[in-house]
Amino acid sequence: MYLEIITPDEKIFEGEVESTTFPGSDGSFQILNGHAPLISSLATGDVKIVSMVDKKLQETHYAIDGGIVEVLNNKVVVLAESVPEE
Repeated sequence: MYLEIITPDEKIFEGEVESTTFPGSDGSFQILNGHAPLISSLATGDVKIVSMVDKKLQETHYAIDGGIVEVLNNKVVVLAESVPEE
């Protein structure tokens, strides 16, 4: 499935992924390939992305300060409030 994570300032991730886990407002949830259409609010927390790199699974994490996620036709779009400064 295809994932985009967008903040008001920039697009911080774009690409094919195997799965992703989000900090939902009512608890964390995971999206896999072929997931039913969904719109959900996100809380402050960690977005975990699992993608295939050189035939191996790789995990990437992004911290967000809340937002909205939409899942439709194997495309996941995250509109994140912001990404905390490190």
